[in-house]
Amino acid sequence: MRESFHDIGLFSLPARYWKWRMHGGAVTLAEQVRQSAVKPELIVATDMLDVTTFLALTRPFTAQTPVGLYMHENQLTYPLPQDGRTGPMRRQHGERDLHYVFINFASMLAADFVMFNSQFHLESWFAALPGFLKHFPEYQELSTIAVLRAKSLVLPVGIDLAGLQRPSNPPFTADSGTRPLILWNQRWEYDKNPEDFFQALLTLADEGLPFSVALCGEQFGRRPSIFQEAITNLADRVVHVGHAPRETYRALLWAADLTISTAYHEFFGISILEAIACQAFPLLPNRLSYPELLPETFHSYCLYENQADLVARLRRALTNLPQIHQWAADLATAVTPYDWRQLAPRYDQAFSQFCA
Repeated sequence: MRESFHDIGLFSLPARYWKWRMHGGAVTLAEQVRQSAVKPELIVATDMLDVTTFLALTRPFTAQTPVGLYMHENQLTYPLPQDGRTGPMRRQHGERDLHYVFINFASMLAADFVMFNSQFHLESWFAALPGFLKHFPEYQELSTIAVLRAKSLVLPVGIDLAGLQRPSNPPFTADSGTRPLILWNQRWEYDKNPEDFFQALLTLADEGLPFSVALCGEQFGRRPSIFQEAITNLADRVVHVGHAPRETYRALLWAADLTISTAYHEFFGISILEAIACQAFPLLPNRLSYPELLPETFHSYCLYENQADLVARLRRALTNLPQIHQWAADLATAVTPYDWRQLAPRYDQAFSQFCA
């Protein structure tokens, strides 16, 4: 909104009860639009909105208004938990509820153009879509796949680099050099695979290598038990636990020597890019969107193949900090294309093609 040359108005709902948002959100947001004086030239919706219901309920106001749908997530290729009693699919005992996939599919059909946050996300969706449609007994509408592909494009999520400047009086500092700081700054959910993250840390703790760890990120519902077990076992190595206020989070980003992902699921990776921009060296799995985020020249330094490779790379990093700091400084400049000041013009160009 700040960087665009378009006048953007925001209609939103709190980030909770995701299933109800995919059902009832369209009704509530339609009422908000009906009650407002806004006459938009373009509607930009997210994948959490049932676009078909929203457009039906706002037909007198939006019948001629183009719609762009931004796919930050999708309900077709989001990974299911191994334990059906945990995660977002627990009420279906670990099975995928295809109704939510169909909301995504129908919303894409109703939109004039579709934006994916990464090429990996786009490709994984269209690779899985034929199997989803073939699940149905007749009128499988396989011809729509090419139609949807033709109106899809990739627009990465922006990050606010201006808001990530190194704080002059940080509320948190680390004893880097004596105990390098490892940062976890992702959601505390099963799809981020905290088990492998903590296994790597505990292995190197048992070897006596010095490091500390900051555990920040959002929690929804109960904290996964692995976090409490690891906090107990890592003891005084843990310097932060839980959601961090913005200034504390910014200080942690700059204090961190390394950031690690062990995720099973990542369609983009905002928090990883934030850490890289603040010169934390990333160790990331060679899968998902991660190879796309980093310049290819850094792949051999940053991308690991399996758990043993992660442990080996982390061991080398902790014992070779000057090299890690140099790579991190070089890599920080490589993520500037994800700054909103760079990306907003690309969004504006896409939007302008459809604005009246």
